[in-house]
Amino acid sequence: MELRQLQYFVKVARKQHVTQAAEEMHVAQSAVSRQIHQLEEELGVQLFVQKGRNLQLTSVGKLFLCRVEGILTDLERAVNEIHEYLDPEKGEIRVGFPHSLGIYLLPTLIASFRKHYPNVTFRLRQGTYNSLIRDVMKGEIDLAFISPFPEKHSHVTGDLLLQEELYAIVPQGHVLAESKTIRLEQLKEDSFVMFSEEYSLRSIVLEACSKAGFVPRIGFEGEETDTIRGLVAAGMGVSLLPEMALTEISVLQPVKVRVVEPQVTRSVGMIQRTGEKLPLVAEVFRKFLLDFMATKYLKGEDTE
Repeated sequence: MELRQLQYFVKVARKQHVTQAAEEMHVAQSAVSRQIHQLEEELGVQLFVQKGRNLQLTSVGKLFLCRVEGILTDLERAVNEIHEYLDPEKGEIRVGFPHSLGIYLLPTLIASFRKHYPNVTFRLRQGTYNSLIRDVMKGEIDLAFISPFPEKHSHVTGDLLLQEELYAIVPQGHVLAESKTIRLEQLKEDSFVMFSEEYSLRSIVLEACSKAGFVPRIGFEGEETDTIRGLVAAGMGVSLLPEMALTEISVLQPVKVRVVEPQVTRSVGMIQRTGEKLPLVAEVFRKFLLDFMATKYLKGEDTE
């Protein structure tokens, strides 16, 4: 059994398509098919079944995938540890993040960190709340920015970074656009532009509306803060967004208004796998992050 066979197997399992897997790995489709066939012959089992144009894992294929992913993750970690041992400031940090934190916070942190550690590289993965926790648990990323911060979780632990305020956003010309502050119930007759169900900001907004005594009427849904902001600016409804998601200025811009009743916030944190020591370079980044948040970001100092 060869390492290449295992790598091809995992890629095909994730893509559910030999051609797409081959294109992503920049190899011939026939080479991928041949390696998968040899792997199945060596194991004496069928790992995939054809379903339409896609390949699906068999029951034993799913079992094998879980083990192989762990093996490849451990191997990758071992290679990284060797590189870190030779030069701790030349490692790679695997970081996950939700879209709303990738607009301002993450780029600001990485830019500041790389001024001190210019040879460190980052592998970034965007995801939802549940997918980020899953990726940390599986060891596919070292650290993940996450919101809301899971105070108690069996498999991940971490550090609370900040509590961020959410603002109401309304179109230009809205009856409340000139207000300095509003009560959330003042938006109960408006149509809301909401995040899709898998995004944690949706549940935060729904809970806030519940506290204000109403169920929001959802007119449109989106998956990124840019989409939500643009739809509101276009007059398609109102919404609530974190302050960090409103830093970018575009041609089509909604009006942000502070909500005072109830005040709406979200917790933002950084998580890692419970009971596992971080790679050296990731631990350096984690400590830098905590110092940065305590001494610069939260105090609004210049990050240069």
